[in-house]
Amino acid sequence: MWIDTHCHLDAPEFGPDAEAERARARAAGVAWCVLPAVQAADFERVRALAHATGDVYALGIHPLYVPQAHDDDLRRLDDALQRWGDDPRLVAVGEIGLDFWVPALCTEAMRARQQHFYRAQLRLAQRHGLPVIVHVRRSADALLAGLRAQAAAGRPVLGGIAHAFNGSVQQAMAFVALGFKLGFGGAATFETARRLRALWAAAPADAIVLETDAPDIPPQWLYVPAHARAAGRPQGRNSPAELPRIGAALAPLRGLEAAALAALTSVNARAALPRLAALARQEGMP
Repeated sequence: MWIDTHCHLDAPEFGPDAEAERARARAAGVAWCVLPAVQAADFERVRALAHATGDVYALGIHPLYVPQAHDDDLRRLDDALQRWGDDPRLVAVGEIGLDFWVPALCTEAMRARQQHFYRAQLRLAQRHGLPVIVHVRRSADALLAGLRAQAAAGRPVLGGIAHAFNGSVQQAMAFVALGFKLGFGGAATFETARRLRALWAAAPADAIVLETDAPDIPPQWLYVPAHARAAGRPQGRNSPAELPRIGAALAPLRGLEAAALAALTSVNARAALPRLAALARQEGMP
């Protein structure tokens, strides 16, 4: 059994194919997908999709959506977390975080606005007793600073997942020390990603989870290089159905069989997201 801890099944790239793609993933052995929202306008739709597909979801405001977000969206998030607080399929606050890679988000004003939304959402996660799913792109130290500030104030966040982690070993262990799991996926299937693959191989066994970030971050076999895209060839659409193949590609780097990796990362995903663990028990899932 595989768990895709990060899948944007509601993305426009899937459109009417979303439920068919989910069925294909289930047939391949993906028991659960975690569907994180990226903006307040999507909260209802993501929740409805998770219920329709038998999956789980998270609610949050993604750093890429901060430029068009309003402070009132934080109130909308608070209201949604309160309204659906008893929904067993609501497992985290996410996708939240900081992105210091996109040039438009790296101005002084936009860095400050991202921090405002990030720290406000950390406070909401703590208030509602939920872990967080954080977007990490050239921002690990700043994310860690926010988490440590919450802890220093006596309101620690209940751990979560560092999505698409690609930082240093030291940063990885700092997240782990704060109760986080590290998300790995298609990027680690590239043989040229030596540092990321070394981190995957060396990370503590109880600290790793798998994800697709579908429709984004395609694995090596779906990736279309820039020159081909420039010539008109579309980028391959990632899918939660690719998770078992991603796992099979990464398992040997840790000296594991694919089935053992599926079991290990599923245990870790349920540890990161306690409501998922409770729901799995309730539904009789292994």
